[in-house]
Amino acid sequence: MFRRLNCLRRTQRFYSFNVPNSVFGRESFVQRHIGPNGSDQKQMLKELGYQSLEDLSEAVIPDSVYLQKTPNLKSSVIIDEQSLATLIKSIASKNQIWRSFIGMGYHNCHTPHVIVRNMLENPGWLTPYTPYQEEIGQGRLESLLNFQTLVVDLTCMDVANASLLDEATSASEALAMTYRHNKRKRWFVADNVHPQTLSVVRTRASALGIEVRSGDPNQVDDFKSYSGVLLQYPDTYGHLSDYGEIVNKAHNDETLVVCATDLLSLTLIKAPGEYGVDIVVGSSQRLGTPLGYGGPHAAFIACKKSLMRLIPGRMVGITRDADEDKAYRLTLQTREQHIRRERATSNICTAQALLANVVAMYAVYHGPVGLRNIAQRVHNCAVLLKTALDEIPGCSTSDGIFFDTLHLKSTISQQKIIEKCKEKLINLRFFEDQSIGISLDETVTAADLNDLLWIFGSEKSINEIISNDEVLEKSVSKTIFKRTSQYLQHSVFNDHQSETKIVRYMKQLENKDVSLVHSMIPLGSCTMKLNATVELLPLSEPGFINIHPFVPPDQVPGYHQILQELEYDLCQLTGYDKISFQPNSGSQGEFAGLCAIMKYHQHRGDEDRKVCLIPTSAHGTNPASAQMAGMDIQLVNVSKDGCIDLQHLKDKVNNYKNQLSCIMITYPSTNGVFEESVMDVCELIHSNGGQVYLDGANMNAQLGLCRPGDIGADVSHLNLHKTFCIPHGGGGPGMGPIVVKSHLAPYLPTHPIIHNDNNLSLGTVSAAPYGSASIIPISWAYIKLMGPQGLRKATQVAILNANYMSKKLSSHYKTLFVGTKCGLVAHEFIIDSREFKKTANIEATDIAKRLIDYGFHAPTMSWPVAGTLMIEPTESESKIELDRFCNALISIREEIRQIENGVADREQNVLKLAPHTLKQICSDEWNRPYSRKLAAYPMGYEQKVWPSVGRIDSKYGDQNVVCSCPLVF
Repeated sequence: MFRRLNCLRRTQRFYSFNVPNSVFGRESFVQRHIGPNGSDQKQMLKELGYQSLEDLSEAVIPDSVYLQKTPNLKSSVIIDEQSLATLIKSIASKNQIWRSFIGMGYHNCHTPHVIVRNMLENPGWLTPYTPYQEEIGQGRLESLLNFQTLVVDLTCMDVANASLLDEATSASEALAMTYRHNKRKRWFVADNVHPQTLSVVRTRASALGIEVRSGDPNQVDDFKSYSGVLLQYPDTYGHLSDYGEIVNKAHNDETLVVCATDLLSLTLIKAPGEYGVDIVVGSSQRLGTPLGYGGPHAAFIACKKSLMRLIPGRMVGITRDADEDKAYRLTLQTREQHIRRERATSNICTAQALLANVVAMYAVYHGPVGLRNIAQRVHNCAVLLKTALDEIPGCSTSDGIFFDTLHLKSTISQQKIIEKCKEKLINLRFFEDQSIGISLDETVTAADLNDLLWIFGSEKSINEIISNDEVLEKSVSKTIFKRTSQYLQHSVFNDHQSETKIVRYMKQLENKDVSLVHSMIPLGSCTMKLNATVELLPLSEPGFINIHPFVPPDQVPGYHQILQELEYDLCQLTGYDKISFQPNSGSQGEFAGLCAIMKYHQHRGDEDRKVCLIPTSAHGTNPASAQMAGMDIQLVNVSKDGCIDLQHLKDKVNNYKNQLSCIMITYPSTNGVFEESVMDVCELIHSNGGQVYLDGANMNAQLGLCRPGDIGADVSHLNLHKTFCIPHGGGGPGMGPIVVKSHLAPYLPTHPIIHNDNNLSLGTVSAAPYGSASIIPISWAYIKLMGPQGLRKATQVAILNANYMSKKLSSHYKTLFVGTKCGLVAHEFIIDSREFKKTANIEATDIAKRLIDYGFHAPTMSWPVAGTLMIEPTESESKIELDRFCNALISIREEIRQIENGVADREQNVLKLAPHTLKQICSDEWNRPYSRKLAAYPMGYEQKVWPSVGRIDSKYGDQNVVCSCPLVF
């Protein structure tokens, strides 16, 4: 009775108002975002035995955590789609688009319109998930292999991965590789690397207890105590140095050498691999990706083959399918953190797949000749500018060889130069020693060069300099740094220079993949929901995408309005006090949150508090992040009902109460239930001096119904690419900002360029001050369109959809975990397929592959429990689609019964041989003990998705690793 009265009060509290006609625009968007309509919701609720969404919510959410007030979001103004589009343009117009020649790893570029329209703004490329189901991810995999080939060829290394988050984190990952290789707890970083890179490296090193020395590597007597050395080529001042002697010296001391580089420059200059370096890192941003105030951009990492198994993240390799045809897959997946957990070598989860594909297509579009021409033009402009500047009295540029960046000094005061820059709306790089940096890019024009000359007092125009034929004799091509080795000889980079060909190529790749434009992607803990077109409009606004991340803050009031409003709303929705947008993936958010906890303990004098308790059901990145943060990981058992084993937790707390740093929990749990004891868990940790990290991956079951900050958590990361509608992009981009209680706020990330006055900060975790800033407006727009009631309803329907599916499948599959009191699940649930291994020789993999024949992507497979399938429908899928997917699983269960009953063979059956390709179905020869129709059209002739390859031979791919485009396969 008490719970029922509570439910009534809650219903009155949320819905005791009349909706005026003026909000119909808002309601129409909420209805479009939420899949099941009102009548469908009533029918689904009836089948579950509930009268309303409020009844269901009241049953699922424990009383102790149920939200007691409506979140007070920033704007009470109702915003419909048309109003939002107008507002986006208005806010974008507040940002001032100056010409930025700041450099530091970020450059303006031209993104070919054909790539913008057909890839960057195309839901077929925006909405797929990471290609773990390779048979329906061949398009992205081929494109990512092109990216890897681009990196391998330009750097002259053996292997590369399929992208990392940014240049700075790539450098820290590379140095972590050197530490794993030889276990020496010192890194040397050259003093001419980009400052944001040094800052991120120091943060990573501090967490691992590694000492970082910075200085001139030429002055180091020996490298015997260092695991790795980080160099920059060209360096942050634009200079090129011959690193051959340093590399040899380091190798003689068995020290590995990492080199950060610029891909465009490598079309003209000698590659780092030709100096013998071991690992090469950098950003590919200038190859076709807009600045976006810092991201998202695809970084890269490449290494020698001997280090291949240490490389972090994902790597695409070539293998073969069941018909021995060429196929692609993510290779060496034992490195993935969701498998290795606390033994992971990295916590990289979200990469930058979409942006890596943009870069790959940029290279395919221009080809090796086109890329070289772009680089040559940029370099020629830099040579001309240097010549002109050196002729100005009182102005001198640094001697030495360069590619696109000049470092100069002038007798004109820096303040005077700043004032003249303001007149021309130009940003330069200003050093503390009063020197100045100018970095050019492919967008530079003669007018830009003339304006730069005017700023420094030149009386000549650039045309007068061009008329001197001797100027270009100073080109890098006349020096020892000239590149002589070949690159990008594969046909893919040489056959698509017409628009007709590249459009067809992009469409051919897109058609090989399953995305949200085809069907639901029911991946548990991945939240593949609607990414509304109106929410993506900021990605096309010049006022958001053409901004360098290090411009003065007063040039970007529009961005800061978005950031401030979103910070307020996210804090209101989660019950926290402060946020940092710097982490540019969920894994980075976890790392940052844990580092904030460690700094908090250290500042209080609790240096010994390093134990992190992690339930065995935790997200795979949790133990990996804790390991990276330098914590001692202690696993906590999960009981048979899928909840934390409280007695085992108490035992762990008692054993480590003086060393307890924190616990990492996911709520609702990764097993798909709202644990009744969650507040008791938080209280137990707090009473023993620890902090509570609540993983925000499952916030899609919390918004409007409960808040982590009220539950007792101290810090969470928020997967904006999950709950808050940023598209997955086939494996990235992502955003993982962290929200904290006030006592942890002083320890949030800072940045050496934009805001560096916080002495208590954990340090810097990403290259840009606000991470992948250009996609943050997507989440801002989602909240504006939905409002607090809309967000709450979305959560309720996500829970409704999951419970409806669980109930519909219950006669055929067992739901592994349900709430102990209500018998319901949260927004996702796990079905148990382990028994089929005994009864029919069928595993979760076989069900996943067979689902492809039905036109569906598989649920999350064998995680968090091996041999199971984890399903999350989200609120955006209609009842028709939910039924269609359930019917597919039910039909597959009948196919399993055919095997169990002896009607179908245990080896030669539709599941073991799935998926079925068009090539197989149309073959003259058909020797399988079932019909072609059953193989290809098990549910009738509708919504068919043909896989482009048959079942992947994973073992062959791992035994024969090929991770770049071979000239012959």
